[in-house]
Amino acid sequence: MIIPGGEQCKNDPAYVDQVIDVINEKGIDRHSYVLAIGGGALLDMVGYACGIAHRGIRHIRIPTTVLSQDDSGVGVKNSINAYGKKNFLGTFTPPFAVINDFHFLRTLTHREWRAGIAEAIKVALIKDADFFKFLQENTQKLAERDMAAMQYLIHRCAEMHVQHIASGDPFEKGSSRPLDFGHWSAHKMEQLSNYRIRHGEAVAMGIALDSTYSYLKGMLTEEELKQILEVITGVGFELFAPEMLSHLEDDTHPQSLLRGLQEFREHLGGQLTIMLLAKIGHGVEVHEIDNEIMIAAIEQLRHHAEATV
Repeated sequence: MIIPGGEQCKNDPAYVDQVIDVINEKGIDRHSYVLAIGGGALLDMVGYACGIAHRGIRHIRIPTTVLSQDDSGVGVKNSINAYGKKNFLGTFTPPFAVINDFHFLRTLTHREWRAGIAEAIKVALIKDADFFKFLQENTQKLAERDMAAMQYLIHRCAEMHVQHIASGDPFEKGSSRPLDFGHWSAHKMEQLSNYRIRHGEAVAMGIALDSTYSYLKGMLTEEELKQILEVITGVGFELFAPEMLSHLEDDTHPQSLLRGLQEFREHLGGQLTIMLLAKIGHGVEVHEIDNEIMIAAIEQLRHHAEATV
């Protein structure tokens, strides 16, 4: 069966119903396999359907985008969006296998090619300074679609994700999501933009925002922040979107970007836990965010964007 990709297939539960209908009609059981070929949103949705049918059917992922090959395709999470929230319904159901075929990358638009680089920047910043140095040295090559540079990026990023899943809290029983650096605002920006801003683009802006906040808190040096923003913009990402200014005066407003902090906490429960940067390659978790400093970080990114137009 063919299902539209993109966030559309996660926003409409009818697509989950279609997959489950086929599983039922074809007699697919827990010893059978469902093969999903597509980007991260489609893999999430099909994985969710497989996770709830028969309490779990084996599924195989063949990710076709940079974002799904280096990040979501090798994870254990499956989900769809609901109640105006990103990934509100989901399961933790590891795939039986993941097959990365780099030939699919040649079919991508420039926007799709670039989107997955955000997750590599994220994991490098919080875990591997040497990997971030690679991204610095290969920024132009990645922007110009150099396949060898992208293959290394995908392999290293996916490797670090698997290492984290195998050694940490893969089913998120705690209140920490270390691999979601930059994501509290990214998920909210996607929703506020009605998914005009794609996930990788939102993550890039979220990384820029939390890095700027880290700098304003005295955790990062000005030079480190400069390096981070140069890599983000060097591969073609924007640092700012108008949605970031939404209802900043009221963090309880459903359309406020700052409401994303509470929604991020609600998603896991427990105390708010946000990953920030102590230095490049070393993330640190905090449990409080100063709204005034976060607003100042947003304004700094806005001024940066206006200065470079």
